[in-house]
Amino acid sequence: MTTTWILVANASSASLYMNRGPKQGLEKLREYEHAASREKASDLVSDRPGHYKSAGNGHGAYVPPTDPKQNEAQQFAMKLARDLEQGRTGNEFQRLILVAPPQFMGLIKSNAGSALIGMVSDHFEKDYTKIDAKTLTGHLESCIYL
Repeated sequence: MTTTWILVANASSASLYMNRGPKQGLEKLREYEHAASREKASDLVSDRPGHYKSAGNGHGAYVPPTDPKQNEAQQFAMKLARDLEQGRTGNEFQRLILVAPPQFMGLIKSNAGSALIGMVSDHFEKDYTKIDAKTLTGHLESCIYL
């Protein structure tokens, strides 16, 4: 029997479900929360940008190279990809379905190895983190036998 993992995620929360085959439904394996992704960007940095003097009377401010909120989303995507990779190496699933908004989907895929990406049978670029498992099954019925 084929075991399928379904990751439903956005930048601040995620749920990992499992389906063991036809008529088995969805079983929630784990829930993830990343509260830092919900913070204001100004609360994520410890200081204001530094200033510098330029030639003449002009002044400028250093701008951080990455947005703090984007950095937090990247960290969360790395953690999720790492957990999925552990499941792959432990042969805990044979198929993977990813459900995430487009920008976060890109972060997950960029942090996942090629072997893990090869196990992705379907992906949906939607934010379904706020819906219950029953509603989620309705959205996934086209790609999995529930």
